[in-house]
This record gives sequence, structure tokens and C-alpha cells, in this order.
Amino acid sequence: MGAVLETDELWRIVDRERASLADLLEGLSPEEWETPTRCGDWRVRDVAAHLTIGARYPLTAVLREAARARGNFDRMIHDSALREARSPVADIVANLRSIVGSRRTAVMTTPRESLLDVLVHGQDIALALGRTREVPPEGARDAADRVWTMRVPPRPWPLPKSRLIATDIDWSRGTGEEIRGPITALLLLLTGRPEAARVWFERADAGH
Repeated sequence: MGAVLETDELWRIVDRERASLADLLEGLSPEEWETPTRCGDWRVRDVAAHLTIGARYPLTAVLREAARARGNFDRMIHDSALREARSPVADIVANLRSIVGSRRTAVMTTPRESLLDVLVHGQDIALALGRTREVPPEGARDAADRVWTMRVPPRPWPLPKSRLIATDIDWSRGTGEEIRGPITALLLLLTGRPEAARVWFERADAGH
């Protein structure tokens, strides 16, 4: 299997990840919903709310959010998540479950961004809560490859000046000093999450 998944398999992974993340969220305490993550000022509830937006918002809603943010794409993503997060947590979970099976993507994105989003933000939530959330290696490989090759939308993270080599699946990119580890660790490193990546490197070193 290559780095890029077939579209049907990609969506099957997205569906499984959305459903299992909804299961995790459904069991959280009120305090856990308010747990800060490493995504700026987003709490667990903000990250969860963000994951429901791309597949639910029609173009009119996106344009409205863009106008509120005065055309600033990053601000639009940030502020729309905060607004959506004001909903009761039961509604956030229901909204996430409602998009299992959806094939709608956020405006100007592909299914690969849907996969990247749920895998990485699923880790943001789990790690903020001190939990381990397994990632399907073939999905992480596709997401890591998407980050490496991303041009549109522009990649928001600088690429490391290293050669990344996955130790649990066939994937490598880059030149320079070698960094070897699980593909999930490399994906988190590529998406600007070195501390989260370190957790996965340490797990690998411990034989997990």
C-alpha cells in the first residue's frame, strides 16, 4: 500500500476515528471538557467542536464566518470553533456522530485534510486528558505525507531539516540527520507538536 490511501479506505478510517472520538468524549466529566489543550487557547470542548464544523457548515455559513473574521483564515477557524463550543457538550458529541458517514469536506480542502484533522486533533484531545489514543498507521502515513506535500492550503508548519523514517510502516521523507520513530510521532512532529511527538517516541523506546 502506498502513502496515499484509496478514497474509500480513507473515509472508512475517518468514520472510525470520528465514531471512536465521540465515544471518548461522551464519557468525559464536566471538568475534562474544560481541560486546556496545546492548541493555543482551545480547551477540549473547542477542539471537539472544531472537528464538527467542516462537514456541517454550508458555503453560506463559511462566508459568514469569513466576513466576521475579516478574511483572516486562521481567525475564522479559531473563532468559529469557540462559537460552536458554546453548545451543550451533548450537542457537540451528537454533531460529531452526525458526520460519521458524511463525505463533505471543508471548503477548499480534500478528504485528506479531513483525515489529517481528525487524527491530529484526536491526539490533542487525548494527550490533554492524559490518555493514549491509538492511531491507524496507514492513516497516519497518509496524513504525514499530506503535510509534507501540502501546497494548497498553505502548510502552516515548517518542515524539519531532517530525514524522517517511520519504524512501524514503510514511509520516509526528507534529507539530513535521521529521526526514526512511529509514524504517529512523525505526524505530530510535522504538525508542530514536538511535546506530543515525544510521548510517542518514549512509548516506542519503552516497547509499547
